[in-house]
Amino acid sequence: MVFNVRETDRTIRTNFPRKVKEIEHIWIPMSDGTRLSARIWLPEDAEQNPVPAILEYIPYRKNDFTALRDSLRHPYFAGHGYASIRVDLRGSGDSEGIMYDEYLKQEQDDALEVLTWISKQPWFTGGIGMIGKSWGGFNGLQVAARRHPHLKAVITLCSTDDRYADDVHYKGGAMLASDMLWWASTMLAYNARPADPTVVGESWKENWLERLEKTPPFVEEWVRHQRRDSYWQHGSVCEDYQDIDIPVYAVGGWADGYTNAIPRLLEGLKGPRKGLIGPWAHEYPEMAIPGPQIGFLQECLRWYDHWLKGIDTGIMEEPMLRAWMQDSVPPQTSYTVRPGYWVAEEQWPSPTVQAKHYYLHNSKLVNEPSNLAPIQVESVQQHGLYAGVFCPFGQPGDLPGDQRNENGFAVIFESEPVEKKVPILGHPTFTVECSSNQPNALLTVRLNDVAPDGSSTRVTWGILNLTHRNSHEFPEALEVGEKYEVTVEMNAIGHVLAPGHRWQLAVSPTYWPHAWPSPKPVTLSVYPSEKTYLSLPIRENQSIDLTLQPFKQPETAPVLDKEILREANRTREIVYDVVSNVWTLDDFSDEGARKLYINGIEYGSTNRNRYTIEEGNPLSAKVQCDWTLTLGRGEWQTSLETTSTMTADENTFYLMNELTAYEGEVEVFHRVWTEEIPRDHM
Repeated sequence: MVFNVRETDRTIRTNFPRKVKEIEHIWIPMSDGTRLSARIWLPEDAEQNPVPAILEYIPYRKNDFTALRDSLRHPYFAGHGYASIRVDLRGSGDSEGIMYDEYLKQEQDDALEVLTWISKQPWFTGGIGMIGKSWGGFNGLQVAARRHPHLKAVITLCSTDDRYADDVHYKGGAMLASDMLWWASTMLAYNARPADPTVVGESWKENWLERLEKTPPFVEEWVRHQRRDSYWQHGSVCEDYQDIDIPVYAVGGWADGYTNAIPRLLEGLKGPRKGLIGPWAHEYPEMAIPGPQIGFLQECLRWYDHWLKGIDTGIMEEPMLRAWMQDSVPPQTSYTVRPGYWVAEEQWPSPTVQAKHYYLHNSKLVNEPSNLAPIQVESVQQHGLYAGVFCPFGQPGDLPGDQRNENGFAVIFESEPVEKKVPILGHPTFTVECSSNQPNALLTVRLNDVAPDGSSTRVTWGILNLTHRNSHEFPEALEVGEKYEVTVEMNAIGHVLAPGHRWQLAVSPTYWPHAWPSPKPVTLSVYPSEKTYLSLPIRENQSIDLTLQPFKQPETAPVLDKEILREANRTREIVYDVVSNVWTLDDFSDEGARKLYINGIEYGSTNRNRYTIEEGNPLSAKVQCDWTLTLGRGEWQTSLETTSTMTADENTFYLMNELTAYEGEVEVFHRVWTEEIPRDHM
């Protein structure tokens, strides 16, 4: 369902200012002889009346997996006077070559050659913009930092400026057990699909077997780099924001896993920039849930018309940041809409945001500090099972449920009920004086909104590997029993606590399966004093909020015609075996199967992720990710099966990846990769 197109109330546009033609496939040659496969939508008369270009550059297969999604946006841009270009990365889809990892220099170098190729086409004039969500948002920023002369503006959605701080690998210096292996297993399966024989010809099978043999499991390299070394610094534009000298529009949602980058980009970039944060998950805002959706494609046109066509659309006269303030709601694992309202900031960080401190007093959050006996915070390994997924895509069951399910596994502090609305915008933090009984320990905090009926909705959360307290690049073991002052930054959020509700802070040394557990059970001692406090970024309503004009209603081009061969389905179950004391989170997504009428391709996939852990035994943690994918047309049918596992003992991580490929019913490839990697302050 990640690449499906859900039904929404958007308007479907079929008439555009300029008639559109589509070039279904064209090769873009690279200097080393490799060819990248592209699809182009552009005005019919573009050669007579040349146009600027918009590039989306991703590895997710333009001919099948993203074909439905692409049909919503690229023809829309073309109909408004752009050449809209969708390129498969080297080693993906119909493009030649091998993809050895994500965000390599080769990927950026290829992008520069693509931009040069675009600039030489007879239908091109003016400038090029890049747009992309997630991977395409990452490389839009990375390519912008390379300063190609024809790249004039970027829209980056659901991406990051810091590959170590905010991606599927590590967070706060902790390894993301929920996503590290899952995303690597996803790319192992995705990269293993063959090119389309109707595009590449008879060489498809030879190329496929080479791709199967040479494409590595990315997880091995990711686990080798457990600290923020040069591997992660590469591709992290925060290393030097001044490398980017073109306008950047950074877009995301509070339900997404990448929103923290937006305030950092607004603060760090010095050129023209804008930020937009809605309630959305990891999706484009004209389609995303939770709603409300907006007319985002019209917003894109305002941006690109300004920077690529020189039209004064008024977009740069508007505030730098526009953010959705979410109202208090009962806890649910899915929302169609998150009620709230838009606010605006002329700059970020904002002088309108003021810190409010709450201190610990027994089980309370209070306004004044007090020196009390230390509070013991024990490890409960199953804490975190009700956290929802790390990066929601808008699937049913993605979001955290009622936090009362978790609170018995953590130490809880609550404020008194508030008398009036309390709006926060930014990063809540928890600063704490603490000590540990182990040299390797995590500190996790959750900020919840507790309703008068006791239900608890998670507002935001954060985590810190305490060995990374001074540096993610140079971790240091803890001295057992020594006091340390540390600050855990929670994810940025816009939230309004309703009158009669309470703030709730949950503290724990575990958060499975988001965080891989420390090698031994940990007991933290938290010392209540003026050095230990929750800090909330209070942002009262401002007069500028009333000046905001409403977004236009969502609209897209028509989605491609398709036949549903198998309906999508999702289950997410938590099981506790009372005999073995083992907890299992079983997350199954059948993304369905469909046939595209435009090219006859049939494709589908299923994915099951199982996270298991035994009470009291952090070394029992195990992740297993299984994929099946099918791809074919008529008599040409291929399928893939993958299994990936990750476990650890006190000193070592153990990785296994297995891939089997079939042509029809015949096995054509099978390989097992195993790797042992030392734990490095994890």
